Amino acid sequence: MKFSRLAVIGLLLGLLMAISVAPAAAQELPRNETLYFNGQQWGSVVGWNPYSSNNNNAMAITQADSARVIMFETPYLYNMLDGQVYPLLADGPYTWNDAHTEITFKIKAAAHWSDDTPVTAHDVAYTWATHVKYMTPTGAGNVDYIEDIVAADDSTVVIKAKLSDDGTAVNPLIVQAYVSTNYVIQKAWTETLEARANFDATALLADTAEDVVYSGPYHGYFWDESKVIYIRDDNYWGQDASMWGKLPVPKYLAHNIFADNAAGTTALKAGEVDVSQQFNSNVQDLWLVDGLPISTYLPEAPYGIGASLPTAFYNLNSHGLDNVAVRKAIAIAVDYPTIIANAMTNQSATFEQVPRSLMNPTAGEQAMYDHAAVADLQWAGNDIEGAKALLDEAGIVDTDGDGWRELDGQPLRYVATCPNGWSDWQAAIEVVAAAGAQIGIDITTNYPEWSVYQTVVTKSDAPLPEGYDIFMMWSDGAGPTQPWSRIRKLLSSEFIGMTSNWNGNWGGYSNPEADALIQAIPTVTDEAQLKEMYTELVRIYLTDVPSFTLMYRPQSFHTVNESVWTNFPYDGDGTNPPVPPLDMTDGWGIAGLYNLELVNP
Repeated sequence: MKFSRLAVIGLLLGLLMAISVAPAAAQELPRNETLYFNGQQWGSVVGWNPYSSNNNNAMAITQADSARVIMFETPYLYNMLDGQVYPLLADGPYTWNDAHTEITFKIKAAAHWSDDTPVTAHDVAYTWATHVKYMTPTGAGNVDYIEDIVAADDSTVVIKAKLSDDGTAVNPLIVQAYVSTNYVIQKAWTETLEARANFDATALLADTAEDVVYSGPYHGYFWDESKVIYIRDDNYWGQDASMWGKLPVPKYLAHNIFADNAAGTTALKAGEVDVSQQFNSNVQDLWLVDGLPISTYLPEAPYGIGASLPTAFYNLNSHGLDNVAVRKAIAIAVDYPTIIANAMTNQSATFEQVPRSLMNPTAGEQAMYDHAAVADLQWAGNDIEGAKALLDEAGIVDTDGDGWRELDGQPLRYVATCPNGWSDWQAAIEVVAAAGAQIGIDITTNYPEWSVYQTVVTKSDAPLPEGYDIFMMWSDGAGPTQPWSRIRKLLSSEFIGMTSNWNGNWGGYSNPEADALIQAIPTVTDEAQLKEMYTELVRIYLTDVPSFTLMYRPQSFHTVNESVWTNFPYDGDGTNPPVPPLDMTDGWGIAGLYNLELVNP
């Protein structure tokens, strides 16, 4: 077989690249230059394609409320602690036009891609056009709210909202959230990707994109089934005075792929992990009992900032669960203090500390509803006698003496479920089942594998099968559209009937009054009116009980070992703006990478 001269040169270059990467993979990275993580990456990386949602590349590609920005960047960075966004690729704040139908912002002159070409408004516009053309997850999720994104000139971006019949924006909240939750992707590279995929959507999204051009401070260096390593781009534009003014401190970000939480905790205790984004049971014992240089964002329970609301949903098609007395009786009987103490090992605020509503525990959200107006509807749990009285009053009693109550002659028997191996969720579900036994409702448990569970729960165009009477799923955390987006996903009937529903309302709840409020809120700017509307939604939720929150959960677990690195973000550290406990990878949390110091320089 003959090779051309160019082919031989290419082969040699490839070998040289492999040789340069191999030492980092086969040997220890320099410990004083490497920040080690766990809890973000589970399983091998599949790809590097920022248009796709199937990369299994958690640290590099996660576009959520606080987008992960170590490699790909958003115009703005969301900060969950103050609810503000701060410019990244963007130059200064964005502005709405007088009609509140268009957002305009500029791109920083210093911003450039990894191939040293400038980031421009044309990149932003072409990114959007590509999402729509190939109906990517980002395109599908925003096309009903964004009419177009255009480049007014090389540096000026205009986002045009989709308009209602009366000329107002359909949903300004989603339009403004776009700028901090979606990456800007290079136009020139996208055109290369399109050509390689022969302009086919399936092929484009399946491309692993190892040649991707990026604008962030790190990029993929090595990855296999045991680890993924990112290396700093020392030509990163963000060291310009218009942004950070310097490079992030660690040269390498490394994430070993552990089999489970137990293995991750062992590595954290040994100092082999610096930043842990996983549930570490009884985390306080790591410093109080073991005396290790390990800490959390808050020094006392709940140790982290609660942002999401893991929730037990009712299958409203199951016998008896269409009856609000049954739903509320189960919910008020559950021993939430036991869930928080055992399942969460006190890494959750209690419902005495933060009474249940539709809001997370952050101060900003708690201020958005009238607590006194719904106080009589809130419950802290373990109210066995109250639950029994509620059922008795509804005529739901044990008529045959077998210990289980009947409704319409049929005993109330349910299966409560969550994914197998999700230990904190399983512990919570066991407490739910125990509550049933105390009030005469037979609740057993079942734990299918996640691969099965997620397929069943997200198929909302068919009734949930037997065995999914009560089931756990998550809720939104903190973000630029909250608490509206979380409430929408808990209560809106728009998700009923979807063939693939990853949004929410998995139990199939429908309430026209709630739907009307959810639809109206994004166009309301008067704070007093918003508070009234949110209070009414809380009243509806706590009255109808289509689901019930079991615990408050941190947006990210943020546990750090300071044996190698120090000066991690913590509550009251004096940073301004404050750096949130998001593992220094998400939104404004990435600012923490610029503050790190070595313990022994």
